[in-house]
Amino acid sequence: MPRTTLDAPPGSPDTGVSLSHGLKQRHLSMIALGGVIGAGLFVGSGAGIAAAGPSIVIAYAVSGLLVMLVMRMLGEMSAAYPSSGSFSAHAERAIGPWAGFTAGWSFWILLCTAVGLEGIGAAKIVTGWLPGTPEWAWVALFMVVFCVANLAAVKNFGEFEFWFAALKVGAISLFLILGVLAVAGVLPGTDSPGTANLADFLPNGGEGLVIGLLASVFAYGGLETVTIAAAESENPVQGVARSVRTAMWRIALFYIGSMAVIVTLVPWDSKEVVEKGPYVAALDHLGIPGAAQLMNVVVLVALLSAMNANIYGASRIGYSLVERGQGPKALGRVSAGVPRVAVLASSVFGFVCVLLSYWRPDDVFPWLLNMIGAVILVVWIFIAVSQLRLRRKVEREAPEKLVVRMWLFPALTWVALAGMAGIFVLMAREPDTRVQLYSTGGMTVALAAVGYARQKARAARG
Repeated sequence: MPRTTLDAPPGSPDTGVSLSHGLKQRHLSMIALGGVIGAGLFVGSGAGIAAAGPSIVIAYAVSGLLVMLVMRMLGEMSAAYPSSGSFSAHAERAIGPWAGFTAGWSFWILLCTAVGLEGIGAAKIVTGWLPGTPEWAWVALFMVVFCVANLAAVKNFGEFEFWFAALKVGAISLFLILGVLAVAGVLPGTDSPGTANLADFLPNGGEGLVIGLLASVFAYGGLETVTIAAAESENPVQGVARSVRTAMWRIALFYIGSMAVIVTLVPWDSKEVVEKGPYVAALDHLGIPGAAQLMNVVVLVALLSAMNANIYGASRIGYSLVERGQGPKALGRVSAGVPRVAVLASSVFGFVCVLLSYWRPDDVFPWLLNMIGAVILVVWIFIAVSQLRLRRKVEREAPEKLVVRMWLFPALTWVALAGMAGIFVLMAREPDTRVQLYSTGGMTVALAAVGYARQKARAARG
């Protein structure tokens, strides 16, 4: 029978005996705040605006509501049982070892591949400033810096993320202030656009809104890192609870707010929205000097922040899996409170992905990208199902651990699951996302089969 007890398995990270607790509350607070402002917001939102027009605000609002529900469910479980394995450890408790194996390793592959993609994106920006320098060398440099930082101590990860997040929050806050002043017509040198750019609210009909919705869903990836990091903070329960409770206003302000400002200021069909990016296009429209280079710096910071966070997250997920008997034991070696082999393995995997983008750009690399395309949705489904099963157990066996509670349980959990199913249906309808859906589905089934076989083998051994 699969293990579904609320108690952590012996020797797991949940016992808190191996990993350090070097993250301070200021680190965790800023990781939570900056984690909302991912590279996807700056880089990927232009295509969504081009497809959905002003209705991109609706798309971000709908997907934002879904993300809020997911974060609330994850926060409930992580506050009750802080773990560096986060949703993977919760899935193992609630559903069985095969579920923890599937959710954990699929997310590890996603994070490691994302490290490589973010490194490539950051290198392209730097080579734009320093033409003639090789992209791969910049990627290697970034990878070494963040790998070494993560190898040294968890507080190094925390410090990098603290200052990266501070820069991102400062930049987007300034953007929102300037944008609101311009929309109100009180910014010197600008006239209020009124509602002129919002007249054609749904220019490409429902199909455009669907494309915008799918683009917005994947822009929210990365919010899970705070629940992984919380296990190494001074007060894990308090840290998770505070981060989850403030998630709503952060998502509403940074994502939905900035989209509303952009489509009000700039015509949705402006070529600059896609070519330069929506934030640069908006700042150019306001006549802000040096807007393009300023936003390139912000995007570079966002990409480097994501690299740092993903190396950290991948190493902790890998470590947690090994501690629960779900992977090669070498990854579980801890030195000075840091799973250094897991950090190295995650960094190497990420750099191999970068090399594949040069060596096999037409077959292996696109296949890898498609394989991770819908992983975040798979993880969200595991989170929702785990919360459905664990909530009743916690209420019955340890109600004092319900520091964070899912709203209107179980109704909103089922609403979230229905929303995820709806996104899968929409992905199946679109040619571009259909390939991602099937590729991710194939990887998930393969991992689940391996995980189930391991579970049965372990049970047979007694």
